[in-house]
Amino acid sequence: MTATAALITKDPRRARRKVAFASAGTPYLFVAPAVLILMCLMGIPILLVIVYSFIERAVTNPDFTFVGLTNYTEALTDRKFHDALAHTVLFTAGSVLAHLVLGLFFALVLNSKFMPVGLRTSLRALFIVPWLFTIAATAVLWRLVLHPNGVLNSVLAAVGFDAQGIEWLSSHALALPTVIAVNIWAGYPLFMISLLAGLQSISPELYEAASIDRAGRVQQFFHVTLPQLKTTIVSLALLDAIWTSQQFPLIWLLTGGGPVNATEVAPTYIYKLAFSQYEFAEASAAAVVVLLISLLLAVLYVRSNAKAVKEG
Repeated sequence: MTATAALITKDPRRARRKVAFASAGTPYLFVAPAVLILMCLMGIPILLVIVYSFIERAVTNPDFTFVGLTNYTEALTDRKFHDALAHTVLFTAGSVLAHLVLGLFFALVLNSKFMPVGLRTSLRALFIVPWLFTIAATAVLWRLVLHPNGVLNSVLAAVGFDAQGIEWLSSHALALPTVIAVNIWAGYPLFMISLLAGLQSISPELYEAASIDRAGRVQQFFHVTLPQLKTTIVSLALLDAIWTSQQFPLIWLLTGGGPVNATEVAPTYIYKLAFSQYEFAEASAAAVVVLLISLLLAVLYVRSNAKAVKEG
């Protein structure tokens, strides 16, 4: 007789409790290494940033003088920080909205039954190309395209536009819209693929029922397609908002936050404040503010997913 069998025979209730505890704890043992790594790589740095935001001259001050909310007051009253937050909102809202519109449009095109299979496959491969590039490659590619003597100006001049010497990334008026456009190009394939999967999961019977009720294609789109994609759209929009609001490498490699802070967003502002001006305490306070905004978006994302699971 094994030890487990002997234990069950001797005390069945105690044995069942131990088995239930072991079964409940096994999943946590599997995720424990990942959680430990995340705590070391993310939890500790975040905790240090929060601590630095409450002390004077963080990192450079060995005395750790507590100053309360002084650093937060300085950060929140800094006009450059206000401008960076405003640019972050514009950059995020413009990118997410365009990602959604373009992604849905291309998903509808690729899901069309009237398109030949070969053409559909070719377009799918073509539309997904921007997603294959790394951020660094995307930035280098678009810097070449957007150069005053680059491809874009040459093409515009060839079709009759006066595009000689346009500074797409150096113009105060054009820099932010141009960076948004580049980010849109780089990010729409995620929406396209996700929404295409959502479209293909919609039951054809819903469209047949709508057709029987004499609903046109436009009515089917608004009363069948969009409601069925609602959960996917909300989740994608919130997730993309979190990612886009934290976008640093693309903007840094394209413009560095310039010209004259025209494309300065929260991540580039915090980076410059910390590593160019060595104001680590104020930079930590600004980073905590951005962290709270990101946590709010993360909570909305988790709640939307939980609601979708309950409804599903």
